[in-house]
Amino acid sequence: MNLDFRRQKAFISGSTSGIGYAIAKSLASLGCEVVLNGRTQESVDNALVKLQEEVPEAKYSGLVCDFADTSQIDALLEDLGKIDILINNVGIYNDQDFFKTSDDSWNEQWEVNVMSGVRLSRALLTSMMKKDYGRILFISSECAVLTPSNLLAYSVTKTALLGLSKGLSGLTKGSKVTVNTLLPGSTLTDGAQNFLEAVAQKTGQSIEQVEKEFFKTDRPNSLIQRFETVQEIADAAVFLCSPSASAINGTALRVDGGSVGGLF
Repeated sequence: MNLDFRRQKAFISGSTSGIGYAIAKSLASLGCEVVLNGRTQESVDNALVKLQEEVPEAKYSGLVCDFADTSQIDALLEDLGKIDILINNVGIYNDQDFFKTSDDSWNEQWEVNVMSGVRLSRALLTSMMKKDYGRILFISSECAVLTPSNLLAYSVTKTALLGLSKGLSGLTKGSKVTVNTLLPGSTLTDGAQNFLEAVAQKTGQSIEQVEKEFFKTDRPNSLIQRFETVQEIADAAVFLCSPSASAINGTALRVDGGSVGGLF
């Protein structure tokens, strides 16, 4: 298997923690130059220090951009330069009842979760096509299919990424550029860990009991019945971005622990 990323450069949106950081770390450890991204200079600086400690040989840089602010996106695109791998990972969500979710909340989630990928892909796909090589990967979610009622706006944005990715892949016909989507299941990010700890403190249960109850009530179809690690998601992302995944294009790969179900 060819996982040689030397002489390649990747930009990962929303990569100062969680899945995005795990992907950046994995790529860096395989020789890829990585550009991390966060909403604040502090978060980017902290992530770069952490990456330097964990992967001393890493080639890296960081760019600040809040994808809810289009003026910051314009500045980011000017600074990006040559990119071989684009990973559209940035995402926000509001855990809210549908009837209490405002238009502003819908619009913000759409801007960050969907339009960030639209704008980045529009800016970078042309150069990938000219050099006849590149990888674009969208990080969607099991929620794109499960659509929990308390995450309806978020789920709609993640479903939209499936259509966007599929449409963009059609523009790469006959080239060595690929566009794919990854659908992680419930993953133990910092946010998920905070959720487990908060519920455990409120109910007097252990974190293990809270996790077990979550999968019993909220993700009963999960086959693994546990939260996935960010590294499990990163491993799948790295493969899809590698030279070995050259025949995988226009695909939505589930790394959901079986929670979505179905044959396809």
